[in-house]
Amino acid sequence: MTSSRLYVLGGLLALISLLAAFILVDVLATVFFAITVAYLLIPLRRRLEARGISRWGASAVATVVAAVGVVVVLAPLFVILFLRLDDLFALASLLPEALSFEFLDMFYEVTLNEVLTVVFSLIRSLGRSAATAAPVVLIKLTLFGFLVFSLVLGGDSVGRTLLASVPMEYHDVARALNTRARETLFAIYVLQAATAVGTFFIALVVFWGLGYDYVITLSTVAAILQFIPIVGPSFLLALLALYHVAVGNVVAAALIVVVGGFAIAWLPDVLIRPRLAKETADLPGSLYFVGFVGGLLSLGPVGIIAGPLVVALLAEMVSILGDELNVEEDGPMVDDSAPRDGPQHSDPEVGSGVGTDTDSDETAGVAH
Repeated sequence: MTSSRLYVLGGLLALISLLAAFILVDVLATVFFAITVAYLLIPLRRRLEARGISRWGASAVATVVAAVGVVVVLAPLFVILFLRLDDLFALASLLPEALSFEFLDMFYEVTLNEVLTVVFSLIRSLGRSAATAAPVVLIKLTLFGFLVFSLVLGGDSVGRTLLASVPMEYHDVARALNTRARETLFAIYVLQAATAVGTFFIALVVFWGLGYDYVITLSTVAAILQFIPIVGPSFLLALLALYHVAVGNVVAAALIVVVGGFAIAWLPDVLIRPRLAKETADLPGSLYFVGFVGGLLSLGPVGIIAGPLVVALLAEMVSILGDELNVEEDGPMVDDSAPRDGPQHSDPEVGSGVGTDTDSDETAGVAH
């Protein structure tokens, strides 16, 4: 294949990919998550194939494993809600009939009926929104499953095609970026699970220290909420603080906001994620934190994966460029302002003798 034909085909691939991204913009996040999950499941499919399972069967098993993993993460939340429903109603019965407070020399009174009216109205609104969004969510989940299965099944051929389109002298760069992307994605998902586990144990200590009942239940809910971007355990802490304010225990509300907000909502993201990022993905904790926070604020939930991934690929490219230029990590900086060895001449003709001989000949000719 001629180089011009290869460039044309590569350009067409890029153009059609951009067109597909523009048309499928509403499901672009679903496609991105499916690609990242399939990227990690391909090695599992290869291992299953090595044990004698067909490629189709191995791809199906790998996809089911991913689905089971999602169910295992979310199932405890619904189980706890079902088992503790009576306890929630018992706590609700402890709320006072009315709550009075003073603000800016004005007295206000909020009755329980007014609060329940607002809560039930909010629940109805959320229920209508959920019912409206349910078909779309179901379609996206179905699309996600099909995409993961298809990418796991045919991911090798796609990878070989993309690698073959890269000039031979750059194959090492492509392989290095591929390895970095796989390690980073694996680390991101492992970090998410590890952060949830760490949140559980930190929450155990905090809730026990603050004298809460059902410590294990609250800690489990906080750990599961760690998988929900932006909201996280802060949602649980806000509910607990509102309950304490409603029953008149302002000190407990302040404690759960300050202590719980620091130890449960903030500390795991700052303490666990950066440290494990260095161990699992060989990515400095500061760079991971920048990618995580920047991606989350810029892209929303997708940024949790995309942000650290882009930062990791950027760091890998800097490393590759440094190796190409033979830059030593601890070597001295090159100072262009330092004088170089040897004589420096502003005029190349000075001291060469060429201009002197020529001028002498011309002068002699004129004299004759």
